Amino acid sequence: MIPWLEGRERFPPLEAALQEPNGLLCAGGDLSPWRLLEAYQQGIFPWYSRGEPILWWSPDPRMVLFPPEFRISRSLRRRLRSACFRTTFDSAFPAVIAACAETPRAGQRGTWITREMRRAYCHLFELGFAHSVEIWIDGKLVGGLYGLAIGRMFYGESMFSRATDASKIALAHLVHFLEEERFGMIDCQMSTPHLASLGAREIPRTAFIERVRFLVAAAWQPGKWPSGAATCEWI
Repeated sequence: MIPWLEGRERFPPLEAALQEPNGLLCAGGDLSPWRLLEAYQQGIFPWYSRGEPILWWSPDPRMVLFPPEFRISRSLRRRLRSACFRTTFDSAFPAVIAACAETPRAGQRGTWITREMRRAYCHLFELGFAHSVEIWIDGKLVGGLYGLAIGRMFYGESMFSRATDASKIALAHLVHFLEEERFGMIDCQMSTPHLASLGAREIPRTAFIERVRFLVAAAWQPGKWPSGAATCEWI
C-alpha cells in the first residue's frame, strides 16, 4: 500500500518510495501549480495513465544530464549546422506538448500525457515555469521538447520528432541555453539507452536531491524564454 494524498497534505518522505515499482511514492492529490511545484522541488514527478489515479514518483537512482557532459555526435553536429532547421523557444508550447502526447512510443500503449496533464503544464507555461523548444522546417513543427525550470534546475518531461534528429537538435539547443544561463542539471527521470548515448547518467537519489535543493534556491526569474530563432554559432 502507498499513501493517498488528501487536500494540501504534504508528500511522504522519499525514503518511503517503493523499490518495485522503482520510486512509486504515493497517489492522489491534484495537478495544481502549487502541488506540481512542491513536487518537483522535492524531486517528485507525476506519471500515470488514463483511468488511473495520479501517481507520484521519485526513482532511485535518477537519470540526469549535466549540461557540460552533453555529447554531440558528428552527424548531429552536421545537422545542427544545416540551414533547413529553425529553432525557437516558448513559441508553441501547447503544440509541443500535444505532439509529445500524440507521438507513438515503442513499447507503449497510449500516452501518460493526458488532457489533464496538458492543461496543468500549459498553466505552468502561462506562469513562466514550463518551457518548450521547437524545431521547424519550412514553417512546420517537426520536433521539440518541454519541461520545467525552477531556480537553475531544469526538469525534462518529454520530446518528439517528426524529422531525423529533430528532438536531438532541440535538446542540443536547450543544453546550450541552460549552460549559458548557468543551470546546473537536467532531470531526465528514467534511464534509457537513448539518453545515455547523449551523455546522461544515473546518480543516487540522495545526491540528486542534494543538488536539486541547491539549484532550485538559485536566483532565476520565472518568465518566458526568448522566442526568437536560436543560432548555431556556438557549435
